Amino acid sequence: MAAKIGIIAEHKPGEARIPLTPVQIQQLQEENPELNITVQPSEQRIFLDEEFVSQGIQMSDDLTDANLVMAVKEIAVKDIHSGQAYLYFSHTIKGQDYNMPMLQHILDVGATLLDYELIRNSQDRRLVFFGRHAGLAGMVNSLWSYGQRLKVLGIESPFLKIQQAQDYQNLDEINLSLQILGSEISRWMADKPALVVGVTGYGNVAGGALEILDNLPMTEMTPTQLLACDLSAYPGQMIKVVFKEEDMFEPINETATFDLQDYFDHPEKYQAKFNQYLTKLNILVNCIYWDTPYPRLITTDEIKSHYSSDPTLIVVGDITCDIDGAIQFNTSSTLSPDPVYVYDPETGERLMGFHGKGPLVMAVDNLPTELPREASGAFGDALLPFVNAMAGCDYSSSFDRLDLPAEVKKAVIAHAGKLAPDFDYLKKYL
Repeated sequence: MAAKIGIIAEHKPGEARIPLTPVQIQQLQEENPELNITVQPSEQRIFLDEEFVSQGIQMSDDLTDANLVMAVKEIAVKDIHSGQAYLYFSHTIKGQDYNMPMLQHILDVGATLLDYELIRNSQDRRLVFFGRHAGLAGMVNSLWSYGQRLKVLGIESPFLKIQQAQDYQNLDEINLSLQILGSEISRWMADKPALVVGVTGYGNVAGGALEILDNLPMTEMTPTQLLACDLSAYPGQMIKVVFKEEDMFEPINETATFDLQDYFDHPEKYQAKFNQYLTKLNILVNCIYWDTPYPRLITTDEIKSHYSSDPTLIVVGDITCDIDGAIQFNTSSTLSPDPVYVYDPETGERLMGFHGKGPLVMAVDNLPTELPREASGAFGDALLPFVNAMAGCDYSSSFDRLDLPAEVKKAVIAHAGKLAPDFDYLKKYL
């Protein structure tokens, strides 16, 4: 079977990433002479076409002879053809309405769909992801949003010197600029109340967010300490608080104790208890996965109640960006050129920008593209071990006979026009 890969040009506005960088493609082809990778030209990709050409990589608009076509985000329906396999973040496994027509088209034309999100090891841990870079960019944007929101509220602060992640040259520049700014923030904070930044979760997304916070002079508290303390005793301090599941949720049965595995297996038996922290948080950065069986972190009723008195929560950076999800008042995702809106708790309406009454919501759903070079490089490094096998697989074989690594075979959602056995449940959404 010819091992041919086509990397398609992203069509979504602002998407500058690529699954494999020019250096990684050149390395793959050098190590695997039978492998041929063709890249579609693109004007919006962070890597210029010349960077591929200089590595001897073939460039062409025609990818019809590729065995496997790769992208980052969803591929347009017009570019999905019979007999080819496609690998990208499909956003279909929850039965997402907006992508069901795309999945139906894949089935109709007899194509094969693989999803990066599902490439997992035997412990079911994701192996190929942009999570860390989403956290990095999301925290930078949340701190930037805080400075801009304070300005609208009539407060000038050093946070105004923080830029949006996309406006820095690279991650090194972000880290250095924040480290330099840290002492200025400390001086400005000296006669101010404590500033509390909450981060939910402890995975790759949260890890990236906390990396950014580590550049600033922070005091760390546990959620229990935050609840018990009098924040007036911590003037001028920046405080970070990391929330785990047991801090955010509790059994509905008052006689039961929290059990993490039971929470994962039976989320319907649990309810959120996050509301108790709202009066002590100023910035909340949400990094937890959410799906419909799980309790919401903050409901619209809870944020309405919070804003009916003396609200403290000014900015919510919803990095995981589940619309109407864990953060129920996140009503719509945004794009980097217009990344924030103010949610009005009284009317439920959103007003784009920094003005309005209510929490400021930063809800960019493709944050890693604000750090496109670093994000693409790290993503490609994780993908490299699987590329040759995916490229050389005979996707015309029956599903049982697909010669793919076990980690990748889990990622096959549809094969030759039929849903893979593990994804037969998606029929009800089509």
